[in-house]
Amino acid sequence: MARKDTDMKKSVLAVVVGMLAVSGCSLIPDYQRPNAPVENAWPHGQAYDALTVNRDQQAADIGWRDFYRDPALQQLIQLSLDNNRDLRQAALNVRLYQAQYRVQRAELFPDISVSGTGTRTRQPEDLSQVSAIRELLAGNSANGAGGGGGGSISSQYSVTLGFTSYELDLFGRLRSLSEQALLNYFATSEGRRSTQISLVSEVANAYYAWLTDQRMLQLTRETLDAYQRSYDLTRQTVENGVASGLDLRQSRTALEGARANLAQYTRQVAQDRNALALLLGTSIPADLPQGKGLDGKDLLADLPANLPSDLLQKRPDILQSELQLRAANANIGAARAAFFPRISLTAQGGTASRDLNGLFDAGSGYWTFSPSINIPIFTAGSLKASLDAARIQKDINVATYEKSIQTAFREVADALAAKGTYDDQLQAQQDLVQASQEYYDLANLRYRQGIDNYLTVLDAQRSLYSAQQQLITDRLNQLNSEVTLYKALGGGWLERSQTRPPLAAKP
Repeated sequence: MARKDTDMKKSVLAVVVGMLAVSGCSLIPDYQRPNAPVENAWPHGQAYDALTVNRDQQAADIGWRDFYRDPALQQLIQLSLDNNRDLRQAALNVRLYQAQYRVQRAELFPDISVSGTGTRTRQPEDLSQVSAIRELLAGNSANGAGGGGGGSISSQYSVTLGFTSYELDLFGRLRSLSEQALLNYFATSEGRRSTQISLVSEVANAYYAWLTDQRMLQLTRETLDAYQRSYDLTRQTVENGVASGLDLRQSRTALEGARANLAQYTRQVAQDRNALALLLGTSIPADLPQGKGLDGKDLLADLPANLPSDLLQKRPDILQSELQLRAANANIGAARAAFFPRISLTAQGGTASRDLNGLFDAGSGYWTFSPSINIPIFTAGSLKASLDAARIQKDINVATYEKSIQTAFREVADALAAKGTYDDQLQAQQDLVQASQEYYDLANLRYRQGIDNYLTVLDAQRSLYSAQQQLITDRLNQLNSEVTLYKALGGGWLERSQTRPPLAAKP
């Protein structure tokens, strides 16, 4: 009898091993990366005349400390990386999806557990007599001590080792779901990189906007002082009967306009500081190093222009979209596998006895093996609908992936156009400021000599002030375009120039 049980156990084990051996096939469609819906060359034209493509150096491999050379900005970026809540949330999302992948991957293995049970049951006297008669007929003596009222108490103890409802992944349903969870985890990891790159550029833009409004505030104060001196001088000439009251009122319009601008830029400087503090996730330190200002030399490193195809490997948002596309492709495999039979196994073995002392005696062992199969016959079209939904979701992800490539191409092309034209624009604006200054000096001199009226002086003052403001704004736009180009090329993830780390490994 014992040999028969051993042979049965070996047969069951052989069946389980055989079924595990044939499991693992996959119904996931072969993944084919969609063709990039952009040209493999940047646009041509006058705005791109100075563009040269560097095939040896990647902008994404230039660390943000190497690109942003202002020590004050470097400290601010580091503070944001340490304290920004959006970046912290992105990092936690990576850990969340990693845990979800581990949960899904665990479905590939049986949950083995040990359980122990013990029961003691008291039966009334009439039931005890019936039970005793049955046991006597079976050739056994009555077990258990009599209880009060002529009843009996019976006991049963057992220890069981095994697993229940373990699904054999014969058609790769669980493996497809595990692959989908893994790719979603990788996509979230790329999403964190994208969040950091965006944060670094946002901090740089906010810092330059803060400096710009400070410069605007300083210019407005200087202009207001000049308008005040001009107003005082005009008032004296009116009192001496040289100028008219119209000249005085025209001078006052310029003065009050400058006062309004002073309040505006005072407010904007405060708001810029608040916006920067929000990005940092903490207050701006009082011991911030002395920055280089807007006109400092070597504020930003020169960036090489790469081929559009390089964006597919360097832009984390594009990599994230592709990984999400591959996850949707894996989900199709799970939807396909749902059409096939699902086989589950339950296997248990252990020892049982009426007496606790005899729990591990010879002959007390037992085992059970219970396979089950579920074959879908009629589901009212739900399985077909699930497969259609999975395929449609993949098509949606294809469109999202292609749109991310087109967006990246447009961002880089716009930034390259800005890089090729802002130098000429700034030089022309500087020349305009110089010409406006000469115009104002000459107009003011002619007015004081009584040759021209005050309207000419007022026009010259406003032209000079507007030209100076535009020069500062153009400088800000130039810096922002360089920051945008660095971000668009995938820069801002590394701290120092080095080889980009590989994609996250399986946890």
